[in-house]
Amino acid sequence: MCDLLIRPHPYLLITPSISMLAALCSARIIKKVPDLAENFVNPATALLREKHHGVLIAGVQLCTELCKINSEALEHVRKKCTEGLVRTLKDLANSPYSPEYDTAGFTDPFLHIRLLRLLRVLGEGDADASDSMNDILAQVATKIESNKIIGNAILYECVQTIMSVEDNGGLRVLAINILGRFLSHKDNNIRYVGLNMLMKAVTVDAQAVQRHRATILECLKDSDASIRKRALELVCILVNETNVKALTKELVEYLEVSDPDFRADLTAKICSIVSKFSPEKIWYIDQMLKVLSEAGNFVKDEVWHALIVVISNASELHGYTVRALYKAFKMSAEQETLVRVAVWCIGEYGDILINNAGMLDVEDPVTVSESDVVDVVEIALKCHASDLTTKAMALVALLKLSSRFPSCSERIREIIVQCKGNLVLELQQRSIEFNLIIAKHQNIRPTLVERMPVLDEVTFIARRAGSFPGAGLTSTGSSVGLSNGVAKPVAPIVDLLDMNSDDAPAPSSSGGDFLQDLLGVDLSLASQQSDASQPSRNGTDVLLDLLSIGSASAPIESPAQSNSSTIDILSPKQSKKAPISPLDDLSSLSLSSRATSNAGAAPMMDLLDGFAPGPPTEENNELVYPSITAFESSSLRLVFNFSKQPGNLQTTNIQASFTNLTSNVYTEFTFQAAVPKFLQLNLDPASGNTLPASGKGSVTQNMKVTNSQHGKKSLVMRIKIAYKINGKETQEEGQINNFPRDL
Repeated sequence: MCDLLIRPHPYLLITPSISMLAALCSARIIKKVPDLAENFVNPATALLREKHHGVLIAGVQLCTELCKINSEALEHVRKKCTEGLVRTLKDLANSPYSPEYDTAGFTDPFLHIRLLRLLRVLGEGDADASDSMNDILAQVATKIESNKIIGNAILYECVQTIMSVEDNGGLRVLAINILGRFLSHKDNNIRYVGLNMLMKAVTVDAQAVQRHRATILECLKDSDASIRKRALELVCILVNETNVKALTKELVEYLEVSDPDFRADLTAKICSIVSKFSPEKIWYIDQMLKVLSEAGNFVKDEVWHALIVVISNASELHGYTVRALYKAFKMSAEQETLVRVAVWCIGEYGDILINNAGMLDVEDPVTVSESDVVDVVEIALKCHASDLTTKAMALVALLKLSSRFPSCSERIREIIVQCKGNLVLELQQRSIEFNLIIAKHQNIRPTLVERMPVLDEVTFIARRAGSFPGAGLTSTGSSVGLSNGVAKPVAPIVDLLDMNSDDAPAPSSSGGDFLQDLLGVDLSLASQQSDASQPSRNGTDVLLDLLSIGSASAPIESPAQSNSSTIDILSPKQSKKAPISPLDDLSSLSLSSRATSNAGAAPMMDLLDGFAPGPPTEENNELVYPSITAFESSSLRLVFNFSKQPGNLQTTNIQASFTNLTSNVYTEFTFQAAVPKFLQLNLDPASGNTLPASGKGSVTQNMKVTNSQHGKKSLVMRIKIAYKINGKETQEEGQINNFPRDL
């Protein structure tokens, strides 16, 4: 084959056609057998001196394949042939009209493209080769007309070559300007190609691409869906801290007139941009309200969850936000996520809405009566388009407003009672329980429905990013930069139900985990105030606690110790509710798949049973198991004592004994525990809520744990202990894995 390329044969006339076919065949051979590439280097470079365009094209293609496959061939062609290729391209670009090779006014565009591709390979990574071809690349880029398809094809290859060779700022600006002209072309394919190339170019010279921002934004309005999506992706890449406001304004304005099919993508990108580059919280809230008002039904759950977290942390903007949401609700009540955020804020800050508290200079006062506020929540509750989540949030908001607006308490109770016969068990049960709170428990209602504590923004951001730590105690003191430009100290990041299981269900963007926290659905939790005067309470649905947004479930404090809202605290038995989302079915957790060492709870060691607890003994008709130190820190020790009834091995009686290891007295002592779904936990009241100093006394608390998977799965528990030292609140959390195996 090499002989056919360069040496004549005595009995064979080597015509240009034969040479061309031999070169093309050689290119196929070296693709299949790269080891033979070195045999073709010299014959291939000889073809680059041919005058016949067909042979020259085949020779250029063969050299291109050789350079891609063999580094030695690349260096040989780069040193020996670069100047000749540049000269050939220059002659071709400046050649007069030739009928033999003319195509729509361009001299042999196929050879143009092949030469540019080979020069791209030669110039990549080599400054000298790149310098030698800069002049001809600039000449081709400026001389070729872009009003024809063939010209655009040559310009496209020229742009790709310019962007691939070594840095030359002026050439790259010229190439990006050519791509900008592509975006104004009437042909959809050329516009799409231009957008694709600009996405690659933005990483090299973002400033040059920014000059074509207006043209790129116009592509968002294109009738072709693929062009709209590609333009949207490019706009998102162009956004930075300096232009975020201008670009977001353009995108939000286009959102108002965009096609329904495109709104989901556009809404997601706007929310991502606002969240990532927001310079201040008030701007973030304003933009999110605009998006919720225009396309709230396209907003994903995690977006409005994040908005609630930001609102909760912006205490100086509570009045501004609730007034803006009230106005937006009156205008766009059909947007589901807008209704949810509005109902949540009205329930939390309804009194601020009435009093016009926290007025900013940029807003006008709003005249709203208590009855008007109740009307808004009632509309959300009774709207046929509202789903279970919205209606459940509306019921919670009404319960809170019954305490904030005493004059409307009876009307609110009547609205809540109307859901007693609802076919949805969740709403039916809440209606009954909330009605009892309003009618018979006025003494505890103000405490139960106080405003939510500030939601932990750092924890929520970490969970959304997928970097949430498994378990254990985390020290505070450092700070992080939030996406809205506000620095905040890092709070302890723990998840009371993160069991570190390999087979735990994966998190989902459907928002089911947040809803379980918000609505108290399907949580296996028990929480008690450590006060002997408090009655014992069971129930899977306990106090609302948005501090664990994004978690499968979390322990919640009781009314006397928290500013949380209440849900289902009056149930005498565990209630079985229709879950909003099956995502957090903890029954599938494999709790023994890994051993962890978190928060002082040492992992169980069982090397030939050398460290395993001894067998149970029988005392007073009970099986008594060895005690364990379940949790110990520098300030506190927790010891568990176990016993069982011989005829009921599934149920374990646990006596928790708390000892203060410091010289300070602990007041308002509270213990909470959480278990996965295959366990049932019942807590009795503690023996007291004051823990003496220096181990001079202890507080005990009894609990019962029923293991439905007895013999298959061991006990596991997450705990949270809270107390005050000289009026300062302190919390400690951890996971207990070292239960005796027989439990």
